[in-house]
Amino acid sequence: MKIVNFEIGKARTFIIAELSGNHNQSFDLAVQTIKAMKKAGADAVKLQTYTADTITIDSDKEYFKVKQGTVWDGSTLYGLYQKAYTPWEWQPKLKKIAEDLGMACFSSPFDNTAIDFLEKMDVPAYKIASFEITDVGLIEYAASKKKPIIISTGVAEPADIREAVKTCRQAGNDQIILLKCTSSYPAAPEEMNLRTIPDMAKRFKCLAGLSDHTMGAESAIAAVALGAKVIEKHFILDRKLGGPDSSFSMEPAEFKQMVESIRKTERALGCVTYELSAKSKKNREFSRSLFVVKDIKKGDLFSADNIRSIRPGFGLPPKFLKDVIGKRAMHSIARGEPLKRRDYS
Repeated sequence: MKIVNFEIGKARTFIIAELSGNHNQSFDLAVQTIKAMKKAGADAVKLQTYTADTITIDSDKEYFKVKQGTVWDGSTLYGLYQKAYTPWEWQPKLKKIAEDLGMACFSSPFDNTAIDFLEKMDVPAYKIASFEITDVGLIEYAASKKKPIIISTGVAEPADIREAVKTCRQAGNDQIILLKCTSSYPAAPEEMNLRTIPDMAKRFKCLAGLSDHTMGAESAIAAVALGAKVIEKHFILDRKLGGPDSSFSMEPAEFKQMVESIRKTERALGCVTYELSAKSKKNREFSRSLFVVKDIKKGDLFSADNIRSIRPGFGLPPKFLKDVIGKRAMHSIARGEPLKRRDYS
């Protein structure tokens, strides 16, 4: 599967920096943030495409008040999304800036009008947010565009994931990436259950990754070690700027360190092989072997007193010790010489 020129599912993890509302309604700040994402090593920028009116309604009823123990408690949904949304007129410009920097740029649509808008932008992929995973109409419409579909599963039960995957495939789209996600802001490490990632890939026959809301890089790095092919993290220039997502977003230096650690992890994972590296082969010289530990004269019997398994490894392998004991020396051998097959009869 490809997103622009990025091969998803190969050895290199696809790392997404989420802009979200961390522009605080400043286009210049959004541009600065995208440039910082590139310097920090992100492969892609993800936007969100909605308005307060396309995602909810303006209502003060209790249904629409945030009170789930999140950083947004006390807000109405409408008020929150008014502050957090990314103006649509910015998005084609931001996409071009990201692409000129060599990054992919795509978005999370929250209704069909957003998908229509993003199609005109020619985005290379779609991201379905956790809270939209049950909106099969939205998923079907996005999947019908025949582009990769990345789906977060933060509030999903297995049946929801199964239905979302089935909806994509029935729309003729098998380019599906599921992201393990914990919809807690910020999320605690003990809530992550990262071992779900390889199970998710196997169970739903999809690529799998992580949308990470923890504060550090540890969960992302561990996810890559477990087989995650995509990592998504919220990105902000400085948490002191504030904003709806600031408290669980990564600053540039933190994000860069995460990317570097992920790239090192990828190199360390390598491939399945039992072949020794050149250095390991050289270091076999320090493995154990049979050595003469007391001077031996021709005709002497080899014994546990004059032959031992010690380091280094220039003599016969230790497995021959039982064969050697009791045999006679073919010639005199000085202490410290490795034992060879020609030394005994």
